[in-house]
Amino acid sequence: MKEQELKELTDSELELELKRSKKVDVLQALIVGFMIGIIIYSVIANTWGLVTLIPLILIFKLTRDQSQTKVLQAEMERRR
Repeated sequence: MKEQELKELTDSELELELKRSKKVDVLQALIVGFMIGIIIYSVIANTWGLVTLIPLILIFKLTRDQSQTKVLQAEMERRR
């Protein structure tokens, strides 16, 4: 969300967005953990290649975009 959109939300809408964002963060953490498990298995099984490369790329893309929760929390703190 853009900062302008956050300022237009009511407190209850902002709390709902924060809860949804936290659920997404938990789901992303589970996916990253699963991908790390795939990487560890591929290293142990000595099968380097796409089995190792694809999870690394997905982990990078998932962890790069986690600033939404921080922005929502900062907006909640600013309103209090």
